[in-house]
Amino acid sequence: MPRVVVDANVFVAALLSPRGACAQVLLGWTEGEYEVIVSPLLLAELERVLRRPKFAGWISAAEIDGLLDALRDDATLHGDPSTEPGLTRDPKDDYLVALGLASEADWIVSGDADLLELETPNVPIVSPRAFLERD
Repeated sequence: MPRVVVDANVFVAALLSPRGACAQVLLGWTEGEYEVIVSPLLLAELERVLRRPKFAGWISAAEIDGLLDALRDDATLHGDPSTEPGLTRDPKDDYLVALGLASEADWIVSGDADLLELETPNVPIVSPRAFLERD
């Protein structure tokens, strides 16, 4: 079964647009098509972002809690990897690439343009649409 690290921005977009590609990525995981890998740092970032006041009118507390509970219960929890500075242009994204490498993920799925431009030979970084269209 493929192992996938999903960027927090994909989960946020999935809740904001339940018919979009990001929601389809989430649905594929819930249907057992692949294993999603998370870490404490990724879960904390996701919760911090989802609880921002700007999302209060768009995403309910129940939806946030449901997603976080599902990830804690059903995703594969990997410890936070040690992060080498400079893996990405944005130091805040280094942990995501480090998580993909440390967990031996098959894919990193992200909507972040900086990450999508990286060439990481051991872990392909793809957009949600490209991930859904993979062979």
